[in-house]
Amino acid sequence: MSSRATLVTTLVVLAVAAVAVVAFTTPWQPLALHGVRPVAPDPSRDFTAAEIARENAFHRAVRPPAYLSLGLSLVVAVVLGLTPLGARIVNAVASPLGGGWGWRVLLGTIALTAIGRLLVLPLDARAESVLRRYGLSTQTWGTWAVDVAKGYGVGLAVTLVMMFGLVGLARWSPQWWWSLGAVLGALLVIVVSFAYPVVVEPVFNKFTPMPQGELRTSLLAMAARDGVPAKDVLVADASRRTTSLNAYVSGFGATRRIVVYDTLLKKATPEEIKLIVAHELGHAKARDVLWGTLVGALGVAAAVCLLALLLRWPWLLSRASVSGAGDARAVALVLALVALLTFVGMPLQSLVSRRIEARADVHSLNLTSEPAQFASMQRRLAITNLSDLDPPPLVFILFSTHPTAPQRIALARTWARLHGKPVPPPLAP
Repeated sequence: MSSRATLVTTLVVLAVAAVAVVAFTTPWQPLALHGVRPVAPDPSRDFTAAEIARENAFHRAVRPPAYLSLGLSLVVAVVLGLTPLGARIVNAVASPLGGGWGWRVLLGTIALTAIGRLLVLPLDARAESVLRRYGLSTQTWGTWAVDVAKGYGVGLAVTLVMMFGLVGLARWSPQWWWSLGAVLGALLVIVVSFAYPVVVEPVFNKFTPMPQGELRTSLLAMAARDGVPAKDVLVADASRRTTSLNAYVSGFGATRRIVVYDTLLKKATPEEIKLIVAHELGHAKARDVLWGTLVGALGVAAAVCLLALLLRWPWLLSRASVSGAGDARAVALVLALVALLTFVGMPLQSLVSRRIEARADVHSLNLTSEPAQFASMQRRLAITNLSDLDPPPLVFILFSTHPTAPQRIALARTWARLHGKPVPPPLAP
């Protein structure tokens, strides 16, 4: 079988495998209704007109710079990748050091990603100013700039590993590089997934053990009772950048820990904290991170094969003025293709994420049997975090990774009906 035929066959097999895993592991109906009619979400039932107006005003202010930033990033990537401009920039920055392929990959990737990041920086700063105006950000411009630099650095490191691997393998074996590249790409996803809690998270936050006390003991006991014992309960210094409330469970096995934002400790009741942690335990119980890592590994392996196929397309190579995957000037084209593929996959990722989050909500309700507390907790989170209570359909499809607060409150009421518990009453004062 020729290299191209093998490539196409491998791409189809990997894509089918990824779709099968998603179809099998996604809880398409997180709550079995057993004939019970689900409660319909209604923002006006649980939020006052003033609260809804404030949330709407916030999103009217923050959406334009956020979406313009995303759109501009895609446009810049396409312009640099699908025209000779990107290849020229790669040549220009590497020429003073001899123009070898290694320098082209290193300096070209840095230059191209820096251009994209700097061009959207004013829009990101505008979004940050909106967050400050509505009390969601506690950062100074100095600490915000440091976080931007850290985020860029972490992303650049992963991108450089990908680019050196792709170009280096393609130069080593022009026809078959994708076979080893798919394996190494999948392994990179696995390594990053396991290393993230202990390598990347500390770059952005400081973690301190929660002091001994009733809350810490109850959280560890709940995790053990749920069959997902945690090693420790840590407090993240989230208040240095945000007023948002959150908690999560990260790590695997011996590295699993419950992480609680310090803002949550200050503003939420112990019962609400337990409900949020119970939701996060639901993710660990269902092995969402492990399944997500598997899907990510299969997806990246398939993406490598698709990139290899696209990088053989003469029209595309001509547009970018490059000769193929082994041409170091192709980094601009690869960045553009990755950006476009990521954007195209967003609706499916968001859909799957919403179902997974709903299952974790059901797990929290099953574990605590507190639908009224759950509903009031969702109201508190929505008001504090200024969550979008009723996003436009297109925004919801593309970007909403969680159910809306009214949907989650309605889920609690449906759960209460199913289990014979008192249905939470309307929450709006």
